[in-house]
Amino acid sequence: MNDKPFASFQNVIFFVLLGIITIFFGYLLKVFFFAIFWAVLIAGIFSPLNKLLIKKLKYINLSAGITLATVFVCLVLPLSFLLSLLINEFMELYKAVDSEKSRWMDNLTAIINYLNNYPIFARLDIDHEFLVTKSAEMLKTFSQFIFQNLSEITQNTIILIIQFMVMFYSLFFFLRDGEKFINTITHYIPVNKYHMDTFIHLFLTTAKSTLKITFVIGGLQGLLGGLLFYITGIDNALIWGVLMFGLAVIPVVGCSLIWAPAGIIMLFQGYIWQGMTVLLFGSLVISTVDNLLRPVLVGHDIQMHTLLIFLSMLGGIAVFGISGFVLGPVIASLFLASWRLFLELYKKEEIET
Repeated sequence: MNDKPFASFQNVIFFVLLGIITIFFGYLLKVFFFAIFWAVLIAGIFSPLNKLLIKKLKYINLSAGITLATVFVCLVLPLSFLLSLLINEFMELYKAVDSEKSRWMDNLTAIINYLNNYPIFARLDIDHEFLVTKSAEMLKTFSQFIFQNLSEITQNTIILIIQFMVMFYSLFFFLRDGEKFINTITHYIPVNKYHMDTFIHLFLTTAKSTLKITFVIGGLQGLLGGLLFYITGIDNALIWGVLMFGLAVIPVVGCSLIWAPAGIIMLFQGYIWQGMTVLLFGSLVISTVDNLLRPVLVGHDIQMHTLLIFLSMLGGIAVFGISGFVLGPVIASLFLASWRLFLELYKKEEIET
């Protein structure tokens, strides 16, 4: 009887120490969070290949090494090549924006004057000076944004290399010992195994589906958009194609935020067939890719409303950066699953009582 308060006090002290140590450990690994996250995600994507190699070769280290080499050839080399091209293209775009502001302002003024020939636009009584001034400020902000991001990429090269090395090193062990890690975590965390398996399944399913949408739909739309811009003579077609690739994560309207204004501007500048080609090809082909492939690729993998997917992606990017387009939907999916499991437990307790 007298030992119980003391034992309870010891337990409280132990849990406080456990919490403090866990927080410090998490803080220690915080700098490598995104590297570890991508290592876990890539390991989950390539685990079928790794399991097949283990079944054929019978050596787990060799199988993990071959899978790692496959990841390097299929993902790292193409992305590195694309990144180098993008840096060069962005440098050219920065120089163009910085040196040709006056020409762009003249084009904008010409477009406004052209619109004023039509009574419906003349009635709007647009303040030309205000519009041109704000447009000049937007161009200046855009050029500064390009310069700052290019500076960050070039200045943080060593950090990126370290993060990449940590990701690859972690990926090898996640491929080799992934199931052991999962079993260990499930054993030590006081959570029902069914619930833990549900969370892991949702994490991998949501992440894979998001990547499928991004790389398949976005890649195809970005490729088509880049080729369209190149054929119609629009400068920096590679950059605009990559931007369409990124915007493809936004359902329905994604790529149209790029090709629709481009086509309209070309029409106002007098490039009739180019503008009509951009608008027709964009609406009939590029947008159709999203409408046809998104239901096939996503299916019932992500059991979330389109609006929630859209908001979670944008929120994830705002909070976590580029990795947020995957992390956002994953967190939203786990949030929904947590409440669904809570309701199941609540109903189960009601039935038992």
